[in-house]
Amino acid sequence: MLALEAAGFVFTDEDNNKQVYAYSHNHALDVIGPIVRGGEWDEDGNVITPPEVLPGWHVNYQGELPEGWEQYAVYPTEPVRTWG
Repeated sequence: MLALEAAGFVFTDEDNNKQVYAYSHNHALDVIGPIVRGGEWDEDGNVITPPEVLPGWHVNYQGELPEGWEQYAVYPTEPVRTWG
C-alpha cells in the first residue's frame, strides 16, 4: 500500500477507507496478492500436502512503471494470471 500511495494510486472513499485506483488513462493494476501453488486435500478437506505460498505480494501492472518500481519488476515464464 505504501508503494501504491507513493505512486498516487490510492484515494480515500466517502467512508474514509483507502481504495486503489485500478486503472486510469495511463495504467492498469491487477492486484493478485499472495500466490499459492499446489497442495493436496482428502475428500473431507483435510490437508495432505500443504500448498506452497510464494514469497512476495503480486500484481500485474500495465503502463509506465512509477519511480522505484523497476527493482520489483519480474517477467515470469509461467504466469499465474495474465491480461485477457
